Amino acid sequence: MAKEAAPIIKRYNSLKYKRDNWDTHYQELADYMLPRKADVVKKRSRGEKRMELIYDGTALQAIDLMAAFLHGMLTSGASPWFHLDIKNETLNRDDDVREWLQDTSMRMMQAFQRSNFETEVHEAYVDLVVFGTACMFCEMDKDKLRFSTRHISEYYVSEDQYGMVNTVYRLYKSSAAQAVERFGFDNVGDFIRKTFEKKPDDEVEILHAVSPRIQRDVTKPDNLNMPFMSVYVCKKSEMIISEGGFEELPYVVPRFLKATGETMGRSPAMTALPDVKMLNLMSKTIIQAAQKQIDPPLLVPDDGFLLPIRTQPGGLNFFRAGTRETITPLNTGANIPIGLSMEEQRRAAIRQAFYVDQILTAGSPQMTATEVIQRQEERMRVIGPVLGRLMNELLRPLIDRVFALMLRADMLAVPPTSLQGIDIDVEYVSPLARAQKSSGLNNTMRALEILLPLSEGLPVADHIDPDGLVRHVTDSLGVPKVTLKSQREVNEVRQQRQQAQEEAAQRQREQEDVYTTAQAAQAVRMVGE
Repeated sequence: MAKEAAPIIKRYNSLKYKRDNWDTHYQELADYMLPRKADVVKKRSRGEKRMELIYDGTALQAIDLMAAFLHGMLTSGASPWFHLDIKNETLNRDDDVREWLQDTSMRMMQAFQRSNFETEVHEAYVDLVVFGTACMFCEMDKDKLRFSTRHISEYYVSEDQYGMVNTVYRLYKSSAAQAVERFGFDNVGDFIRKTFEKKPDDEVEILHAVSPRIQRDVTKPDNLNMPFMSVYVCKKSEMIISEGGFEELPYVVPRFLKATGETMGRSPAMTALPDVKMLNLMSKTIIQAAQKQIDPPLLVPDDGFLLPIRTQPGGLNFFRAGTRETITPLNTGANIPIGLSMEEQRRAAIRQAFYVDQILTAGSPQMTATEVIQRQEERMRVIGPVLGRLMNELLRPLIDRVFALMLRADMLAVPPTSLQGIDIDVEYVSPLARAQKSSGLNNTMRALEILLPLSEGLPVADHIDPDGLVRHVTDSLGVPKVTLKSQREVNEVRQQRQQAQEEAAQRQREQEDVYTTAQAAQAVRMVGE
């Protein structure tokens, strides 16, 4: 077994070597902006103080604000943030297909809400803002989804030819007792077994390697022939302790921004790091200058004083009579207002790096609806490209993974036969998606404002599909589809309305015929008389 683990260890060493430069960068970012994770290169003991380098909390507040903004705009738990759809319009109007898509979307959202997704995805957003890269593991634990955001120091990744992460190697520590519980006493090898027997709480290093399986037999549906291999290796003994596979990549690895030729992402914190370091240094200096102003250093004559200098309130200092030498404060020449102004400049630069101004410009009660919409569009133009990458690298792989897990666990209804071989698309209905669609809705409303006055003299209505217009408006505003009638129900209402109108018209004609007949009969009688 040790020989079989050699290629895994070799690949791990290669990935680790390529990421060594990043680790020092991550350590510095964590020291100044995320101290609770400041153990990338430095090995700190649990409970140790980690705030010794921080004198100003502007960056920490901006990180929390931006992470909360991403969470609220993309994956808010307060409302559905996605639903399933298909691009085939004919099938989309089929009631059975429509109901299945709605039911599946609802079940998936409920599965997200019952899991620990809210907690773990917020941690992933924090990692994205600070380190530029996040890694979340998604699995099915009995009948519940289980998510886990991995520490930046644990994982090493590689990309496919399209720039998407397809390989994840994770080196983590686990107690010997946990390793035995997970993999079995007979499978963990001599090193872990001995550790477990002597000190079960001692930690051992375990390497988890996930990558595309190059050679597999697609006719065999076992774990050793799945599209992705999964291998657990004891790092100390270099022995494989578990081997299996996944149908999909269980790790979701989004990047905030990515430079050409690099695998790891770049973050707003990297942009703000020089200003953050400068602000902390300036804050420390200004604090020292203020201390000197409040409690200044003293000028004391080198002769004449009998006792040590007492600077506390009510302190008495004695010197020889007949001398004029006194204790005087030393003027350090500190200009604190200039320092405070420079501090505020650095704070503004930090807030700009973390998009704080765009995040907080939601509008005010004095603003008109048009101004609010324009402000929203401006915000989306600035932040939209970043959020677009997160939708492609975080949300879509995550939803695909959850859908596949729930489908294999029989947690979804049987799809209609008409959907066999049809690709299911994901439509986002989060606040971000609605904000992006609002610009299209505004254009539609402006077009209607121009065209409706012309409808009296021109056949404008002939160019407008009322059903399509209703669907466009409701989709843009994020109206839940469950609140809308299906096309079949709409057609039935229209048929009933048309039938009622025809019956009313028929009754009217019959009444008119009866009246006409009565009038004719009366006229005949009058002529006969």
